[in-house]
Amino acid sequence: MHPLSLLPLAISLAIAWEPPSYPSWTLLWSDSFAGPPGTLPNKTNWNIIDAFPDINHELQTYTPSPDNVQLTGGSTLQLIPRRNNDSARGWTSGRIESTFTLKPKPGTRTTVEALIRFGDHPPSAKQGIFPSFFAQGDSIRHGGDWPACGEIDILQTINGDLTSYGNAHCDVFPDGRCNEPTGLSGTVEIPGQGWHRWRVVWHREAGCWECEGVVWYMDGEEYWRVEGGDVGDEGVWKSLLGGEEGLFFILKVAVGGDWPGDPNEETLDGYGSMMEVAYVAVSLMVEMRVPGTKREGTKGCRGFLTFEGAIKDQRGT
Repeated sequence: MHPLSLLPLAISLAIAWEPPSYPSWTLLWSDSFAGPPGTLPNKTNWNIIDAFPDINHELQTYTPSPDNVQLTGGSTLQLIPRRNNDSARGWTSGRIESTFTLKPKPGTRTTVEALIRFGDHPPSAKQGIFPSFFAQGDSIRHGGDWPACGEIDILQTINGDLTSYGNAHCDVFPDGRCNEPTGLSGTVEIPGQGWHRWRVVWHREAGCWECEGVVWYMDGEEYWRVEGGDVGDEGVWKSLLGGEEGLFFILKVAVGGDWPGDPNEETLDGYGSMMEVAYVAVSLMVEMRVPGTKREGTKGCRGFLTFEGAIKDQRGT
């Protein structure tokens, strides 16, 4: 069995929390959330949000309190939603945004991945709970609009449902090249609330933007991809690659809103509704093979390698 496919259900050794090292890939940036229990994550790496965003009719106020955002002392981060009658709409929660920005370059493969689990409340107690891990174009932090900034949803699930939605958002709202508000969307069933590895790879081709792609994985298995040819407009496609400003990464647990709906009387807060993260890591591989070319009669080339295939190609196996 290839080592990339191995993912234990429970990890007890501290070394297992470290981001994995892959042959021919260079680690660009990572955080394995080391630190004393009850403290905040490294502010050099993360902006810890303190705001009531008032978007999508969500209920939570994001706070920098350890009640909502904390290191565990075991090299993990917890984002914890809590009922709070003193907040704007009755809930507080945690959201952090990377200070690092990623700009995938032509002729490279760039990947971001995170090891994540959910709290153990049953789905019946998670109505309105909305954990997610995603990337957005940095232009949105400088006055840009959504979805023109570009967004890649790496992991998102609602109401305790063990289905994750991998989405690409772009262009204009509504409709547009990314079919907003739905986005270009694929799904995958999650085998339980325990630890799973979530990854997106940006494939950049030299001289063929239609052949470029973004590919989604859970536990090393591809479940969705979007290519430049699927979007059909080079300028819009570049927004999904970060545009001029790059992409930053977001971890959050929202509560309520247009998509999941509001919590009900059975919704439980606290650790059982949290999202826990062991690491986030960004890696780069410079492409060594002949770039793909667009096939006649297709939107894209569908010829670039998978994440695991790229590693095998570098090994010559």
